[in-house]
Formats: sequence, structure tokens, C-alpha cells
Amino acid sequence: MDALGIKQGSVVGDIGAGGGYFTFHLAARVGPKGKVYAEDILESEINKVHERAAKEGLTQIVPVLGAKDDPKLPPETLDAILIVNAYHEMREHDAMLGAILRALKPGGLLGIIDAPAKSGEPREKYFERHRIPDQFVRDDAARCGFTFVRQEPGFNPPDNDRNYFFLIFQKPENRSTH
Repeated sequence: MDALGIKQGSVVGDIGAGGGYFTFHLAARVGPKGKVYAEDILESEINKVHERAAKEGLTQIVPVLGAKDDPKLPPETLDAILIVNAYHEMREHDAMLGAILRALKPGGLLGIIDAPAKSGEPREKYFERHRIPDQFVRDDAARCGFTFVRQEPGFNPPDNDRNYFFLIFQKPENRSTH
């Protein structure tokens, strides 16, 4: 969250939110004056987030049922978007990145955290392994209008043997998408 400049009052998105692990951490960070759009394409996951947010009185969380090619976020509204362990699942990555670009304010940041793979195989091979070469992500983002900012240290979750890369991209300051 520090790497993406997320603070009290920020408006952020959690794409591929699942049950909301990061959504609720983001909600604590942005506070009641901020907003977290928790997006997933599975209605069952969005319902879980909605129920927990309602139970905990977290009005800053906005569950969003997205589509495979569009997270259905409001245009030029978000300060930052986080995609954790979900980018490798996206088949419509160019359409999705285009929609994400439109949702970010100029200068907004996109953080993608995913499991790495060695490049050299067709993209379809990586879907079944739930991994993706970081170069695919960099190439996709550049093709869709993002500027690469930096690579942060990755993650090694204690509950599995994967390490994850963490790439940060930015929507150019002078790029309005209206």
C-alpha cells in the first residue's frame, strides 16, 4: 500500500478481489473518507465481500461485479488499482488494461503482483499453471498505454512456496481517456 501511495481518503480498486483479503486491508488504509472498489467476475465472491462489509459497517467498500474484459469502474476516479494473483487468469488482458487505464486518474498507479514463470511458451500454457512471466505483464501494460515505474520487492507468503513479483505502472499525467 505504501508503494502505491495509498493513504486516508484514497480511492482505490482491488481487481480480482475474491473474498476480499486485500479489500479489507485497503479499506482500513483509506478510512471512511476513502473508497475501495472490490471487483471480481464471480458473483459469489462479490456477495461475500458485500456481506462482510455490511456486517462490519465499512461503507467505503463498493463491491463491483465486473466482466472478463471490463472491471466496470467509474472513469478517471481511482488513485490506484491493485491486482494480486489474478492477472495470470485474464484472457482479455488488453481490454481489461484499457478499462483500468480509463478508470485511473491521470498519474494513477497500477500494481500487479503475480507468480512468475520463465518465458518462452505460448501464453495459454501459463493459464493452467497459474503463473505468468513478468515480461508479458510489462509488454501488455506498455501496449495499453501504461508507463513502467518500478519493480518492488516481491512476496513470499508463508502458506505456500511461491514467490511473487510486484510491478508498478502509471497512467501518464497528460493522458485523459475521455
